[in-house]
Amino acid sequence: MAQATSGIPGKAGRTAIPDIFSARAHLAVNRALPVVLGLVYGFWAAANRREGGPITGWNVLFGFVSALAFMAVLVGVRAVAPRLTRELHAVAWGAFAGVAFGFLYSQTGASVLRSCGNSLVVAASVSAVLFYRYYTREDAAGHRVS
Repeated sequence: MAQATSGIPGKAGRTAIPDIFSARAHLAVNRALPVVLGLVYGFWAAANRREGGPITGWNVLFGFVSALAFMAVLVGVRAVAPRLTRELHAVAWGAFAGVAFGFLYSQTGASVLRSCGNSLVVAASVSAVLFYRYYTREDAAGHRVS
């Protein structure tokens, strides 16, 4: 039974998932992902806010402002979080997910207390899952373990 090699010098004998996309494709997705996710988030926030009513200019403006804010914070978290320790890395993504969810949930007309409570549950869940992922795949210095 032959093992797949990663093609990286010094890593012979280890199994690796083949990278089927080029560096150019990775760069394009890396740049387009915040824009696409931001537009989806902005549309979702605007749809929640109008509650099935007619689309107005203010509703479209609200959607675009929400999308820009989401994109800016997403780019910031993607830039800063990998430099943090695994605990803070997980908490940063958990806080981002919790705030994003809480804002969308608050646009449905739910109470502030319910929005905060649900967003805390989402933030804690995402933080716990990501901490486990980082803890099992990184060493204490934050380097990936193969």
